[in-house]
Amino acid sequence: MIAFFIQIKCQLGKSYQVANALADAEIASEIYSTAGDFDLLVKFYIPPETDIGHFVNEKVQVIPGIQDTRTIVTFKAF
Repeated sequence: MIAFFIQIKCQLGKSYQVANALADAEIASEIYSTAGDFDLLVKFYIPPETDIGHFVNEKVQVIPGIQDTRTIVTFKAF
């Protein structure tokens, strides 16, 4: 499995709705609320043959209330 993170900026007042929608979709491993430029930090695992770009576009960015995303691809956990 490939692990990666997405920082999500939500529309004002929509952070909890977005987090709940991600949890209900059962596509995220972990969902955290954060302070700063982004509202949520979400960890995902996908099979190696899955295209990260398509996954982000088709599974994440379509969730209502998301304003912006930043994808962080990871290499190795220590």
